[in-house]
Amino acid sequence: MAALCSVAVLLGTGYAWVNFQSLSRNLTTTDVIGAGGGERPADGSVDILMVGMDSRTDAKGNPLPRHVLDELQAGDESAGGLNTDTLILLHIPNDTGKAVAVSFPRDAYVKIAGGHGRHKINSAYGYGKSGAVEDLREKGVTDAAQVEQESRKQGARSLIGTVEDLTGVTVDHYAEINLVGFYEITKAIGGVDVCLNAATRDDFSGADFKAGPQSVQGRDALAFVRQRHGLPRNDLDRIVRQQVFMAGLAKKVLSAGTLSDPGKLGSLIDALTKAVVLDKDWDVLQFATRMKDLSGGNIAFETIPTGNPALETPEDGVAVEVKEAEVKRFFKKLAGGPDATATTTTPAVDPATVTVEVRNASGVGGLAARVLQSLVAKRFVDGGAQNADRNLTTSVVRYGEGGEAGATAVAEALGGIGTEQDDDVPAGRARVFLGSDYAGPGTQNLAGAPLVGLDGAHRAQPTTTTEQEPITADGVRCVN
Repeated sequence: MAALCSVAVLLGTGYAWVNFQSLSRNLTTTDVIGAGGGERPADGSVDILMVGMDSRTDAKGNPLPRHVLDELQAGDESAGGLNTDTLILLHIPNDTGKAVAVSFPRDAYVKIAGGHGRHKINSAYGYGKSGAVEDLREKGVTDAAQVEQESRKQGARSLIGTVEDLTGVTVDHYAEINLVGFYEITKAIGGVDVCLNAATRDDFSGADFKAGPQSVQGRDALAFVRQRHGLPRNDLDRIVRQQVFMAGLAKKVLSAGTLSDPGKLGSLIDALTKAVVLDKDWDVLQFATRMKDLSGGNIAFETIPTGNPALETPEDGVAVEVKEAEVKRFFKKLAGGPDATATTTTPAVDPATVTVEVRNASGVGGLAARVLQSLVAKRFVDGGAQNADRNLTTSVVRYGEGGEAGATAVAEALGGIGTEQDDDVPAGRARVFLGSDYAGPGTQNLAGAPLVGLDGAHRAQPTTTTEQEPITADGVRCVN
């Protein structure tokens, strides 16, 4: 969650050195990096996956005190799930220029690493952990503490793999924080300044805020970043809340009032040791040296490209659509890599050399014809549209030997669906299967009206948002 930024900020300042040994000695670590097997970037940039866990224990595995649970409206310690409430990938370039914190909607609908299919990204940790529990028990491991420790490692690895597959980025470090982090850290620094466009009240999160500027800490801080019910854009507005909160927290930690106050600084370091888990190979001393020039204005906040915010899914209810090809281009651009500015209108191959067959496996009548028409408009060759033999939950573009580049161009033109090799597909052809998760081009009728499904329900379409000023740690922006 937002408090993870304070780790980067705190370690990047000279004020922390006197307390550094205490901080590094007491931080909890876990062995989770290296599972993805990706290559490290040649430019020396660092990518840190920061995870907020909806956990009722502290970083050491101890249950949170009853008075803390009561104040946070978190229920008892056994009620907490294994979902990740917040996911942020912090990209720090080699020249210590502006760091960028990229948020992922907790309901983003993506492929989960380990062959678990497509689900909301906040379940990746849980799928990995549950699978590890079963494997350990089959191997005869009966010690509950060992099962919990080892399965949590696999949960983190599953989440890391999912993020790496989605973004094309190799995660260098992992940082995890739990519910008590907000309770302790925001109180340690005396609150975080935020601003709301309108008053809001929500019984689910416990939010009860007035309009305008205000300071939040403890229970109110958690409610501020967790509320999504009653917000115009639900989870997407919650991400903006989290981003402005992180900006405010970074500004507060960097202020002289925090860094020059021995009491506040000591309380902050104590809170971090209770709340944060880092990967075991993270040399925080080296990281602190690298980040010593970090300042509030050098932290910017972004969100991954998304589409339909009310995507109907086969198993997970309503989710947020993710344009996977756009996400990969977004991170390439962030890293300044090759083809960073590539778009779907300039595919790697000539569309006129790819014949596309579209098969409707979605259960939505007429969808294949509309999708094929959208592809032909982009100069792909018409290979015919028909119904598939059976319905599928996941859309895919299949290709024969040597046809990967053509299939990738088709997949990008459809918003970034997956591809896979199928030797039954003839050379020079791509075979598209439209599953029930499809929400790309062709999901509007020719008049531009929302597509109506077989059940008569309207499928929500991506909403257009107006350009807003960027979020940085330089000031406080009013949000929903």
